[in-house]
Amino acid sequence: MPQEHANIEFAEQLGVHLRAQFPLLLVDTVEEQRLVDKVAAATEPLSMRCLTWDSVSGFSSVHDSRSMAPATDPLDVLERLRGMSSNSVVVLKDFHTQWENPQVLRATRNYAQRRGEAGPTVIVVGAGATPPPELADSAVILEFPPPSRVELQAVLREVLEGRWVRRELDDGGMDRLIESGRGLTLEQARRVFTKAVVADGVLDHGDIRLVLEEKKAIIATSGALEYLEPDEAAEDVGGLDALKEWLRLRERGFSSSAREFGLPAPKGIALVGLPGTGKSLTAKTIGSLWGVPLLRLDIGAIYSSFMGESEKRARHALKLAETIAPCVVWIDELDKAISTGSNDNGTSTRVVGTLLTWMSEKTAPCFVVATANDISKLPPELLRRGRFDEVFFLDLPTESERREILAVHIRASGRNPDSFDLETVARHTDGLVGAELAQAVHDALIVAFDHNRELTTDDLLACGAQVVPLAVSQRERVASLRAWLAEGRAKPASREAAASPVPPQRVTGAW
Repeated sequence: MPQEHANIEFAEQLGVHLRAQFPLLLVDTVEEQRLVDKVAAATEPLSMRCLTWDSVSGFSSVHDSRSMAPATDPLDVLERLRGMSSNSVVVLKDFHTQWENPQVLRATRNYAQRRGEAGPTVIVVGAGATPPPELADSAVILEFPPPSRVELQAVLREVLEGRWVRRELDDGGMDRLIESGRGLTLEQARRVFTKAVVADGVLDHGDIRLVLEEKKAIIATSGALEYLEPDEAAEDVGGLDALKEWLRLRERGFSSSAREFGLPAPKGIALVGLPGTGKSLTAKTIGSLWGVPLLRLDIGAIYSSFMGESEKRARHALKLAETIAPCVVWIDELDKAISTGSNDNGTSTRVVGTLLTWMSEKTAPCFVVATANDISKLPPELLRRGRFDEVFFLDLPTESERREILAVHIRASGRNPDSFDLETVARHTDGLVGAELAQAVHDALIVAFDHNRELTTDDLLACGAQVVPLAVSQRERVASLRAWLAEGRAKPASREAAASPVPPQRVTGAW
């Protein structure tokens, strides 16, 4: 599993850097105690001494819990480090906050450039522990992965010890409970597992929901990610049979059996077409179809006026998505979110670069679904193969697809679609996209309700005739998108191509 592998890789990298006696390592994480435990475990086989420091307690030994002479002044701390054995490791907690002082920054830089002089390996840990430009060539940044499944199991076992709990979860349920904790820090997992146990003394499926709710709240703090729980099913999407079949074939793409068979995890798809053709609805159904979390990434929320902050937010959001994996990452209306102008000091270019790099290099099973209305605003390199498994074009629905879409919305109103002549309605609504057909059904229901009678086919025909479709108001865009499809740049989402051209402008309420 990716998180287990990531933790093993981190331990291996840490061991290499300790043996090489690198002067300065940085770890950006809020899990300082978990990091200290990892460092302590890495030093034992190397017979190295492990110390910690913070601005309140000063230095203390990890292995024997002995306190040392206090040293809270950061300059004094750096001076004390030079007198320590090279066969030591010192974890400095939140020391990066001291670098706002130019003297402390200079002293840190001098220590990092000591070149063979005595002194321990220093690990600076804390939320936001990233190197300033002055330390960029001297500090080594280590990516600290989230807790592994084994660590989450240990925390749950620790919470259950000494408590009387009625367990109503079988082994499969316990596995799902632990899986639901993926992406939480160890303390967050301990808190929510304890809450689940203490609340009613029962461990059941409701506790899985409780953990997921905690995860939602944590994801919301990122500002750019939203955890969605779609209740849409594939049956709620009318038409798009080629796209549905493509998704069905990859339904087990994240399973271990697929890996054993030699199949890589699916990377993602791009959905391009007019507004209202079902792109967003399709994205919402994938999570429920595949049984994995759906995360909506708001690119617009990533942008900041501070230099470098936008890229940092993007990396944080993408890293958070990886901790939830396997998951679906939905990037809605990517063309609107990405500016191609020159008035943002290159921010959009750097954010796009961050996104492109992540899409190409990610190893976590994050399936990306990007939707776009205007392909002319997207950088060409975004849609190339390797980042997406496929690019689908959602055209105007065909007559049979319009009949399916009408049936979906009539069924949603609590009525039997077979009670209406949907073939006639579909034939007379050429050019309407799914959202417009939904609006026509909604308007027809209002008319029927106002007249205190049941909905009729005539109501549907009359309300459908009053809609001015996007296919008319955006005739040029439809033609441009179809020309783009004809060049072989995308795959039709429907097996049956739109049989009719862009419909003509309506005259006096008729076609």
